[in-house]
Amino acid sequence: RPMYLLVFCMCISVFLHHAISQPPTETDTYTKCTDGYHWDPQTQHCKDINECETIPEACKGEMKCFNHYGGYLCLPRSIGVNEPPNQIHPNLENVANEPFNPCPTGFEPLGDSCVDVDECKRDTHDCQPSQECFNTEGSFTCQCPDGYRKVGTECIDIDECRYRYCQHRCVNVPGSFSCQCEPGFQLASNNRSCIDVDECGMGAPCSQRCYNTYGTFLCRCETGYELGPDGFACNDIDECSFSSYLCQYQCVNERGKFSCVCPDGYQLLGSRLCQEINECEVGTHQCSDGQTCVNIHGGHKCVDTKSCQEPYVQVADNRCVCPITTSGCRDLPYSVVHRHMSITSERSVPSDIFQIQATIVYPGAYNTFHIRSGDENGDFYLRQINNISAMLVLARAVNGPAEYVLDLEMVSVNPRMSYQTSSALRLTVYVGPYAF
Repeated sequence: RPMYLLVFCMCISVFLHHAISQPPTETDTYTKCTDGYHWDPQTQHCKDINECETIPEACKGEMKCFNHYGGYLCLPRSIGVNEPPNQIHPNLENVANEPFNPCPTGFEPLGDSCVDVDECKRDTHDCQPSQECFNTEGSFTCQCPDGYRKVGTECIDIDECRYRYCQHRCVNVPGSFSCQCEPGFQLASNNRSCIDVDECGMGAPCSQRCYNTYGTFLCRCETGYELGPDGFACNDIDECSFSSYLCQYQCVNERGKFSCVCPDGYQLLGSRLCQEINECEVGTHQCSDGQTCVNIHGGHKCVDTKSCQEPYVQVADNRCVCPITTSGCRDLPYSVVHRHMSITSERSVPSDIFQIQATIVYPGAYNTFHIRSGDENGDFYLRQINNISAMLVLARAVNGPAEYVLDLEMVSVNPRMSYQTSSALRLTVYVGPYAF
């Protein structure tokens, strides 16, 4: 930046050459001296005029006046007072064509003042490509951008991850770094800490229930469902396949639950048991006026009221008598009483199912009981309790639906009177189709 000094030196040389090459002769007067000189009668020579002393405020502002032969210079105050003008810049040849700049290094004239030169904007700095130029008053500085440190003249990336700025994972990039979080977390507002993500509130793929936990979430299912292998879907549980005892009759699987159903003629008692419907009591039977409704397990029977067959005569709704005057009645029970009952299938055996008892007892008579007909397979037997009653016992388990017509006979013998008679109970046993 010392080009303005070269210009000043060139001017000094011109003035000196002119003054030295044109000395006055003995016959010349003082008016023969050039500008900047005056005639000294004592020395008879042209003497330099000190303009810095004779001209008020020869230099203005921050400039300082320097006198030289044939003129004066206004130079910055940083130039030494005693520095000879011809030693400011001896190499006049390199600056002969450069404009004169009276301002200090890093400044340039603007009107009557000196203004700072922005070397960064004019690209006259010598910063490295990796550095950034910052203009200063009268100069400039080269600095490394954020994330870099200066090593020599180069800028080297700083590995911020070494300082553990991140809570979870740190990824170093040129000039910076970024923090990353593990799955189930997200960056906090400071871009370094990791906070838990509420996946349930962000649409977690749980098909039913979602529970947020630290860093993850859990899917859970409603009652009647189980979590699938993927951990998200809820699959229906087939409760009916687990046990055959959930329902008394039949289990029906449904989405998330199961229900019990009963067969025709039954109704659900509670949630699992089946209760037989008595159609004869609730009035849902289809029996006519000449019939009697008999309730059985799982349904009902319509029995004709007049059920006596010859040679029997009807004497009551359910009692038939065979007159002793009729020849065909000799080997038949005198009276037959009709009864109906129903039992379930698969009943445990032996099982008492019906008690028969004499209604008329003659003094001195002995009574015996036996099954007269209807038990060809030996499924039943009579156990006599005393002289007037006996118990019908189911000897073998039977499965329904089935129907048995048993003639249970009581034979009465009176040895004193040489008298013997018998009566029968015609018992129709209906076996239901189910074990309930």
